[in-house]
Amino acid sequence: MSLILYDLAGAQPDRRFSPYCWRVRMALAHKGLQADVIPWRYSDKDLIAPSGQAKVPVLVHNDKWIFDSWAIANYLEEQFPTHPSLFTSAEGRALSYLYSTLGEYLSAQIVRFVLLDIYHHLADQDKEYFRISREQRFGMTLEDVVKHREAQLPSFRESLFPLSAVLKKQAFFGGDSPLYADYALFGHFQWARCISDFELLESDDPIAHWRTKMLNAFDGLALKAPGY
Repeated sequence: MSLILYDLAGAQPDRRFSPYCWRVRMALAHKGLQADVIPWRYSDKDLIAPSGQAKVPVLVHNDKWIFDSWAIANYLEEQFPTHPSLFTSAEGRALSYLYSTLGEYLSAQIVRFVLLDIYHHLADQDKEYFRISREQRFGMTLEDVVKHREAQLPSFRESLFPLSAVLKKQAFFGGDSPLYADYALFGHFQWARCISDFELLESDDPIAHWRTKMLNAFDGLALKAPGY
């Protein structure tokens, strides 16, 4: 078995900050699978050209190239059925997909708090591309995107109420133990932690307690990553 994961990195090779790559790294750990994790930067598109697209995560398994975190999770589940399940059932898979799409909402919210911090952590060769592409996307400078983040924080925290409500009743989104649903959401909070010292969560929020458990999972895999 040969597994290679291309994982987004900043100027520091061990500064890994893609929420979608973190989904896959946690899924691999859940499955008890080891992969050679390769640091990848925006300027390294040639490295993943065989995948037919230009974004990470990209998993290579015995010369087969798979991209997109949800597709990778399903591939791991199907290829390694004797390893711990990421979903436990067809119903669990369907619910995990729901949590994956909620992660897209989290990304759209969190990026407005950490966008400039991402820029400051990038390798020099990536900075021009990042600034131009993101300023085109948002229609304003990186600095203007995050200018009012303190004022926007209360409404963001209020928007997390449905997630907090679940975690008041159970330890994980997967129930008594984490499943892919947890990794799908955790990746976005880990993204923010790895790249920014701006604290998104109040210390007594159930999501903060859950995040701590996720950081400590798998012998502290996520906790050991450089972060704030």
